[in-house]
Amino acid sequence: MKRTLTIPTASTTAQPTTESTSEVQEKIRRRAYELYEERGRDDGHDLEDWLQAESEVNRQKAKTAAA
Repeated sequence: MKRTLTIPTASTTAQPTTESTSEVQEKIRRRAYELYEERGRDDGHDLEDWLQAESEVNRQKAKTAAA
């Protein structure tokens, strides 16, 4: 069975400085899928995975911007 990841949109997503919005969303999507795989492909956590991935990507962007 192929898993389909529903990508929620969040109004709190920071606007990218050097990356386009689609590039940032792609990084978030890839990280969310990694989290899903790390959990053993256990379904039902897509929103949790997305929000964690979004937080990680935005945190990394903030570190990069501050440097």
